Amino acid sequence: MSFSRRNFLIATGVAAASTTVLSACSSDDNKATDKNVPSVSKAKTVNIPVGTKADSTGPAPEVAGAVKGGTIYSLDQFDMDHLDPAQIYVATEGAITRPILRGLTGYKVDDKGGCTLVGDVATDAGTMKNGGKTWSFTIKDGIKWEDGSDLSMDDVRHTFERLFASFVTEGPRYVQQWLVGGDKYKGPYDGKHIDSLEVSGNTITFNLTEPRADFNYTLAMPGYSLVNKKHDTKEKYDKRPFALGPYRIGSRDIGKSLTYVRNDHWDPKTDPIRNAYPDKYIFQFGFELVASTDRYIADKGNDQYAMSIFNEVAPERIAQVMTNATLKKRVLTQVDTVCYYWPINMTRIKDVKIRQAINYAWPHQQIQTINGGPATNEIATTLLSPVTPGYEKFDLYGVDKKPGGDPVKAKALLKEANAIGQKLVIAYQQSDTQVKVAVAIKNALEAAGFQVVNKQVDKSTFYSQIGKLDNGFDLMGAGWSPDWPNGYSVFYPCWDGKNIGDGRSNYAQLNDPSINKAIEAASKIADVEQANKAWGAVDRQIMELAPVVPDYNKIRNWMYGSKVGNVVYDPGNTCVALCKLYAKK
Repeated sequence: MSFSRRNFLIATGVAAASTTVLSACSSDDNKATDKNVPSVSKAKTVNIPVGTKADSTGPAPEVAGAVKGGTIYSLDQFDMDHLDPAQIYVATEGAITRPILRGLTGYKVDDKGGCTLVGDVATDAGTMKNGGKTWSFTIKDGIKWEDGSDLSMDDVRHTFERLFASFVTEGPRYVQQWLVGGDKYKGPYDGKHIDSLEVSGNTITFNLTEPRADFNYTLAMPGYSLVNKKHDTKEKYDKRPFALGPYRIGSRDIGKSLTYVRNDHWDPKTDPIRNAYPDKYIFQFGFELVASTDRYIADKGNDQYAMSIFNEVAPERIAQVMTNATLKKRVLTQVDTVCYYWPINMTRIKDVKIRQAINYAWPHQQIQTINGGPATNEIATTLLSPVTPGYEKFDLYGVDKKPGGDPVKAKALLKEANAIGQKLVIAYQQSDTQVKVAVAIKNALEAAGFQVVNKQVDKSTFYSQIGKLDNGFDLMGAGWSPDWPNGYSVFYPCWDGKNIGDGRSNYAQLNDPSINKAIEAASKIADVEQANKAWGAVDRQIMELAPVVPDYNKIRNWMYGSKVGNVVYDPGNTCVALCKLYAKK
């Protein structure tokens, strides 16, 4: 697959993914060398600390040399499936909404690539009481919606109460599961409030069922951005959310383009996170990787002012771009926290030997090559990325020794399971690169004795479709980055039986009592070092059941036009920092 459902990283003062902008630099003779290729397994970690009240005060620091005005364009493959924050749990959707949506907390990026958790519309990053079971946030004065109306405490309360509505099926579930009484609350549309949300003056207090010392980081997720109660159109809000940030939606042609224009009612003095240099953003959709890369290489007309949220350098152009000193200057390269993987539907493939056979047969090396080689990805054998706390290196299926797959071992397991000819229906995203990946997978699995049927699924609705319980697929391309850097935000949403349901992230529908118990036990360990060991053990325990094939960890290479200024990485949201860009004169 092409992009993770979740690609955000937030830290609890322990460790986060590398925020160093790593460059896949070429040597003087313009030949790429292994030592110049970024390494996921060797990437360093940094903290994303909690900022002070002063850090939470706007305006955001000015970008050196930035100028105001002009238009920034994008060249990307697909439009967004969701813009309603309650439904946002896909990386691209989170990234594209940073200029228009704001939350209680958020991430402040500095000019050295560092990142701090701060209050966004809140005066600070929150006050914790009762051992982490109670959190309070006070709202700043002077924050207005795009129509000039004030952000009210009714809006803030409504934002979190509407998370419980029946039409909200795609977004994160942490707040719903942690709020006291959340298991019975049905949402605000019948006029009822949830008692565990308390409002007093300009302060909202969350009463949780369990201690969550990281709750202020949780609320920085785009899925918890604020919603205007008066303009809440329920399901229709997904197409046209109301803006609180420096920009608002000017126009939208679904599937083709999305335009942001200035929100004249945004006050930079209230916002410590966002700059607002361009007059306009025009996001353009429908460009495959080769097409967008070729336009970046040509660097003509409006493409000089273009960047991408999703599209990276096409695998077919990696060598050309990364060994050309001039082109390479216009590439932002970054080690990511994501693990891309292929969940195996446990309701359809119930025999562990068949699932293990899939793992043994998997063509990791071929997929790595199709995706651009070691400059773009590193083969994975675990669910936790090497840059995530708790990572433990292990390789249960001989990937390191036979990265191209072991069809002999796989076929032997199929024979033991009396399953030669086992049919597998595999879902993958509809793109040029993924068509090639799907062919490689089909060839490898059929060489091991499987019968494979590949199914292309539309990119813009891919996760909505594979998120259905009865989706008809045996394997699905997917991926995950931690919502904050520990195993809980990887294993609980994706591998705990509690998260089986339409729109949930447990795509394999794994519901193993021993794993559920291990996840719960690890989540209660207060000592960080011991907790990390426990998460590494959970990783191994899951892989022994083989409900998934870990595929690779990503090294991202975003190319951009020559007149786009200050293209930097947002380590809190693991994406290009849209609100730090400017159009050069």
